[in-house]
Amino acid sequence: MENANLPQVSLLESSIAELFTQVFQEGKITLTASYSLIAALMNPSLSEAEEDLINRLLYAARRGRLKVVDEF
Repeated sequence: MENANLPQVSLLESSIAELFTQVFQEGKITLTASYSLIAALMNPSLSEAEEDLINRLLYAARRGRLKVVDEF
């Protein structure tokens, strides 16, 4: 059963890698981007490398190594 309220997220591996690089260079991640990454983890076609990058970003945000900002 698919939830109609959840946005469909399709991030390409290259865009995940680019986001990873950008976020760590800036030291911050937007709230919107973090929710998109969480949703991307539910994609069954996600590669192991993509999953690893996403998990590293989310872990860094949880540990306070990245500032989570509410901007677009």
